Amino acid sequence: MNNSMMTPREIVSELDRFIVGQAAAKRSVAIALRSRWRRLQVAEDLRDEIAPKNIIMIGPTGVGKTEISRRLAKLTAAPFIKVEASRFTEVGYVGRDVESIIRDLAELAANMVQLEESEKVEVKAREIAEERVIDLLMPTLGTELVGPGGPQSLPAESPVRERIRRMLRMGELDERIVELDPQAPAAPFFEVITPQNLEEAGMNLKDTLQNMFGGSMPGMPGGPGKEPTKRKVTVAEALDQIAKQEAQGLVDPEKVSKEAVRRTQENGIVFIDEIDKICGRDAGTHSGPDISREGVQRDLLPIVEGSSVKTRQGLVRTDHILFIASGAFNLAKPSDLIPEFQGRFPVRVELEALGRDEFIRILTEPQNSLVRQYRALLATEGVTLDFDQSAIEEIATVAADVNARTENVGARRLHTILERLLDDISFHAPERSGSSVTIDAAHVRTTLGPILEDQDLSRYIL
Repeated sequence: MNNSMMTPREIVSELDRFIVGQAAAKRSVAIALRSRWRRLQVAEDLRDEIAPKNIIMIGPTGVGKTEISRRLAKLTAAPFIKVEASRFTEVGYVGRDVESIIRDLAELAANMVQLEESEKVEVKAREIAEERVIDLLMPTLGTELVGPGGPQSLPAESPVRERIRRMLRMGELDERIVELDPQAPAAPFFEVITPQNLEEAGMNLKDTLQNMFGGSMPGMPGGPGKEPTKRKVTVAEALDQIAKQEAQGLVDPEKVSKEAVRRTQENGIVFIDEIDKICGRDAGTHSGPDISREGVQRDLLPIVEGSSVKTRQGLVRTDHILFIASGAFNLAKPSDLIPEFQGRFPVRVELEALGRDEFIRILTEPQNSLVRQYRALLATEGVTLDFDQSAIEEIATVAADVNARTENVGARRLHTILERLLDDISFHAPERSGSSVTIDAAHVRTTLGPILEDQDLSRYIL
């Protein structure tokens, strides 16, 4: 089934493979995703009037807010970007322009489309690359096969060329060295620099000037006034590089831009983290950084409401981009957001804090569980790692205990504890190839006990 046509129940089922618990949050994003498909099925005159049901996720760090959104985007192959609200400030203050969110999202969509289109022409690009590499090999290898003066007079489909092609496809020539001409510089690209895209201007300035001067700028390879020199590479590298160049040439850039804009507008997902950090708190009585908090909300408001943003791919309308905001809201509450901003996030869902029982499930149930990851990593060294059930339970108990006594970082605590627990095994793994290691509750207590007993030490290590 096409991922875009998955039912809410199927979406939740897929998310369950990677994320433990948080049924309410999974249900909300599943409905929001299905509503996108429903909108495309209604009459066109009504379609544009249906706005996405943006979501605010409320919950402490490490409970799965970001992971739910990221897995949702991966499931649907949708352009997805995560930003921190605290990175942005009001226009006129130091910080990033909020419209850069949409420009970055459109750039991600363009990269996705470019990759897909390149894969479609991969076979043709490889054939062209093959012919070009044969042309490079003919002056030397052809002479070896038919003698001096022979290769230049051979027709395009000569037996010698066919023999070289067979050798090439069999991998017999992969390590042979050829001289590859440098890629011709593209035509200089100029963009009008405005206050809105000033932050991106520096990224292209070097490439633009380098293209203008053919790569012969002071401080750049080749030096002033020197022609780019040929590069010596293996045949295998030459095939890959030429095939990539040819694939780019076979893809229509206008088609890529058009599809990128469509995907951004129809399927784009923006995850805004730390939204609680820009809640205004008695802004009239504060000075300094606090003064910009409400301003950030007002700057974000137009793109959440629906506006047009100029990107390199074209004009992007944000009316139907799905926005998911999240925050711990331990010092503030959603009602502290300005009313206009609250109104654009009609769905609110609270995620549950994680305890010992959830940690046990997180360590064992998901397809990408930490236990499976560590087993796979140490298996590359020839070490068989096994976790006893008692060890799993003890690790979960320790994680819950440390979270209760220090800062509650949710499931991220498991990463820290497992790294500390397996530190010695990971270090000596290359010398222990072929051995088996079983972790039990006693081993967990022995390794982590001294740290847990020292309250101050546990704050810094666990």
